[in-house]
Amino acid sequence: MHKQFALIGAAGFIAPRHMKAIEDTGNALVAAVDKNDSVGIIDSYFPDARFFVEFERFDRHVDKLRRQGQPVDYSLSA
Repeated sequence: MHKQFALIGAAGFIAPRHMKAIEDTGNALVAAVDKNDSVGIIDSYFPDARFFVEFERFDRHVDKLRRQGQPVDYSLSA
């Protein structure tokens, strides 16, 4: 079954490993947040993922997905 992930701390040291594991297991990263906006690695794994530098906007997006019937299955902190 396809799962949707959200990642907090997308510029963290372990974040690329999380992204690779999500991709390798056939799942999707739908949203990510980090205070640093130089996180080009996300695009190489999940070009359609939404990226945020403000947690409040990230939180609103995740809530919007839930209301649209596309909830995030897991949130990771890198």
